[in-house]
Amino acid sequence: MKRKSALGRGLDALLPTLEVREGEEVVQIPLDAVRPNPYQPRRTFDAQSLEELAASIREHGVLQPILVRPLAGGEAYEIVAGERRVRAARLAGLERIPAVLRSFDDATMMEVALIENVQREDLDPIEIARAYRALMERFSLTQDEVARKMGKSRSLVANYVRLLALPERVQEYVSRGTLSMGHAKMLAGLEDPRAIGELADRVVREGWSVRRLEEFLRKQRSESRRPARRRALEDRPSEYAALERELSEALGAPVRIRLSGAAGSVEIAFFDREDLERIAELLVGKGGTR
Repeated sequence: MKRKSALGRGLDALLPTLEVREGEEVVQIPLDAVRPNPYQPRRTFDAQSLEELAASIREHGVLQPILVRPLAGGEAYEIVAGERRVRAARLAGLERIPAVLRSFDDATMMEVALIENVQREDLDPIEIARAYRALMERFSLTQDEVARKMGKSRSLVANYVRLLALPERVQEYVSRGTLSMGHAKMLAGLEDPRAIGELADRVVREGWSVRRLEEFLRKQRSESRRPARRRALEDRPSEYAALERELSEALGAPVRIRLSGAAGSVEIAFFDREDLERIAELLVGKGGTR
């Protein structure tokens, strides 16, 4: 499928577009004519950080121009880079802000918005996941293509996108930092949304570590699947749990080792067809037969 030209570039090509070029004209534009980037992945901005920036702007002004693209008619502008400066300038009571006007297509707008935030302002995990999914859906990209363009591993992109299958309130826990990415990855491996929500509430309420959640899930699965006549037996050796963790990290997917006497099986959970194909490539290589 043919991609828009901006999507053929990587980080090295896109990051320079965020900088004001030497000799480029800086103009003062009305703040009430400035519109947010429609592809901005960030949903929240830290209030204290904005107040600190506003205080600096009151004293020194806006030192670095924002980057905008003119909208049809030339009476309004969309932010390409610099939304924090715009918000802080409004808090500081400014009516105008220095800006550089430049033409950008929609593809580039989306990529630079994501890149500026991921590289410079650290989106929370759910915002990153939504941004990756938006790139995939709007431009028909695979997880592998998004990973290459963002300079990330495919398994990392897959782990982020998988978070969006979590119930809404669990996503809120992750956004606020109440649950870590490690917690979220394990919860995303469960199937029942109600059970996920209840377990997430318990993890938050009791302050469980990632290790504690992992042990709980392992014991729960063992108890629910082990035949009654074997429940009095001791749990499997601890090295199996360590091996599960190593395999899970290597494959970017939940892995469980099931024992039956001296034999057993290895179970690998996947999120969707694309995730299954990613895991298959890791196991058999791109040249393998399916």
